[in-house]
Amino acid sequence: MPTIREIYDVLFDFAPAYMKMDWDNVGLVCGKFDTEVHRILVALDPMMDVFEEAKALSCELVVTHHPLIFQSLKQVNDESFDGRNLLYLIENGIASLNLHTNLDCCPGGVNDVLASRLGLADIEILNPVGTDAKGRPYGLVRMGEVAEQPLAAFAAFVKRVLSCPGVRFSDAGKPVRKVAVGGGSCGSEIGDVIAAGCDTFVTADLKYNHFEEAKYRGLNLIDAGHFETENPVCDVLEGLLREAFPEIPVFRARAHRDETPFLSFVRQTVDFCCAAVIK
Repeated sequence: MPTIREIYDVLFDFAPAYMKMDWDNVGLVCGKFDTEVHRILVALDPMMDVFEEAKALSCELVVTHHPLIFQSLKQVNDESFDGRNLLYLIENGIASLNLHTNLDCCPGGVNDVLASRLGLADIEILNPVGTDAKGRPYGLVRMGEVAEQPLAAFAAFVKRVLSCPGVRFSDAGKPVRKVAVGGGSCGSEIGDVIAAGCDTFVTADLKYNHFEEAKYRGLNLIDAGHFETENPVCDVLEGLLREAFPEIPVFRARAHRDETPFLSFVRQTVDFCCAAVIK
């Protein structure tokens, strides 16, 4: 059976650690590299319900996009969120490994998957920050072209394709043609997206002022949800693991889902000053 070290090497060959943001935490957060692995569970987030599912499936390793620990810990006890998770993993012999912003930036990662799901053509990287060992550029945001269409139609398409419970958007009065995408929290990239000549930006975790600024500066903005814009990359992680280690089962977490659903009984489009919501 492969060890965690061998699994780590496969995953980080695909999304090298040097591609991560300086503030990020990637790698084996909890566990031993020499542990033999017989079963793997893949999920977007390292949550207790995911760890409980891993235990039920007898998985020795949980592979996630988001890290279990972002900042240094001074205590590990059962009265803190991180402490409870860590104690559960250690007590049950489960390891936690993650690829975060390195998976956002790498070729074939979060944002290439998102761009592909949304049907973008002629996909490019906005502001590449370097090249990998194969000479391919890498960076955070992707951009590409779609057939010209009204914003409301494209927002409805995004909602359907990503299985969003709802999307928020602001209309700058432009048809959708050149689209930028940034899975998760990429509101800080609005200025660069505008400078690149995009008319529409699909991302998540946007603030009220982001919608106001974007509309004023002529950029259509769509907030499709953090979970929904990033969860598709779990298909890639599953595929990598199954191809490299066909002898062991790889499961997708069933328990984990978007923890911020919209109220399902609201069906019409609602205007909120500068933004609208499709549910």
